[in-house]
Amino acid sequence: MRQRVVRVALTAALVAVVLLAVPLALAIRSSLYADQRDTLERSALAAAVRVSPDFVTGDPVELPAPPSGGRLGLYDPHLRLRAGSGPWPGDTPVRQTLGGELVRGRAGADLVVAVPVSHAEKVIGVVRASTPAAAVRDRVVAAWMLLLGVAALALTVAVLVARRQARALAAPLEDLSRHCRTVTEGDLTARAARSGVAEIDQVARTHNEMLHTLAELLRHERDFTANASHQLRTPLTGLQLALEAGLAQDDDARLRPVLAEALATTERLHHTVEEVLRLSRSRETSRPTAGTIGVRQLLRETEERWHGLFAQDGRRLECAGQDAPADVRVPGGPVSEVLGILLDNARTHGRGTVRVAVRDLDDALAFDVSDEGAVTGEPSWLFDRGSTGNGHGTGIGLALARDLAVSLGGRLSLTGRHPATFTLLLPVGQDGTHGAGASG
Repeated sequence: MRQRVVRVALTAALVAVVLLAVPLALAIRSSLYADQRDTLERSALAAAVRVSPDFVTGDPVELPAPPSGGRLGLYDPHLRLRAGSGPWPGDTPVRQTLGGELVRGRAGADLVVAVPVSHAEKVIGVVRASTPAAAVRDRVVAAWMLLLGVAALALTVAVLVARRQARALAAPLEDLSRHCRTVTEGDLTARAARSGVAEIDQVARTHNEMLHTLAELLRHERDFTANASHQLRTPLTGLQLALEAGLAQDDDARLRPVLAEALATTERLHHTVEEVLRLSRSRETSRPTAGTIGVRQLLRETEERWHGLFAQDGRRLECAGQDAPADVRVPGGPVSEVLGILLDNARTHGRGTVRVAVRDLDDALAFDVSDEGAVTGEPSWLFDRGSTGNGHGTGIGLALARDLAVSLGGRLSLTGRHPATFTLLLPVGQDGTHGAGASG
């Protein structure tokens, strides 16, 4: 920004100098030449009044001193030089002046002014005054050099002033940028300071107000998370203990599978609550603390868990685990949770056979969950948390799955509209385990 301000100021100053200096330079040149011709004219007129009508008969004429560095001469009607100095015979300006009019012009390298000498309404002679044009040109060049120096001085002052103003404008913005980086690093107590520039201060005030509002929202979210963790963990733990006790005491062969499935569901629900709480405490994409599991085993457990539910609806679930890499391990809990959300979404909103497949992409794994349905809405709305009056959003399921994918360093996206296909892209390290790199 500083260089841009300096460039703008320098450009404006340069344009102003050019618009002023060029006409002024031309005016100086014209004025100096006009002044020199006026000086020659005054010298010639002063000499003309001293000329006696009898000078043609030999009466001597005393001419005044010529202009500095110039020549002054008296010519008769036959172009002969009678007094003073000048070319012999008389040149073109002298010849033109015999017509009775004053002549101002150039003859060779000289500026010339010729004045007629009249007697009894008749031209009896000509006074010629001249000076070298080079002398006037030297004065013009000297004046132009002085003007150029003034212009250079003006541009230098403009640059210095522009640099000072650039610092005054850029420093508050740089402070505001450093403040924003501090906030980005997690310090929500930082506040932008006043700068003395009204517009920048307005931005800083608005930023501070926004930051205060965000801090309050995060505080309320943390309070809600703490309350939810307390209210959910206790009854879930009690339910889990009750199911374990019932499973240990009940000998009914028909109830034991039901109790075992209820206990497994409770454990998964407890794990889901823990994942949601973990996400609410940290938005960083870090390696999960859950243990890892082989991809094929994960697919087998997923099929065992969801096969019965789809069968109850008269639908099929196919988990293609044959092509899955046998030596790659992924975080069991989070990936299982994402697949569960996608399968529940396919069960609720999709139709027909549901397929889960794994593709090995060398440095990543792609988990594809598809059904025979179609996505008709705007794809960007699918991952909106909650639902609006226009029907946008699909609740917290897909949004939670997306957050879990990001926490794993991966990405969840809709890769097909018909048939509806969601893909979980999960990076894999060189050692065959899940990588915690940033999502692409």
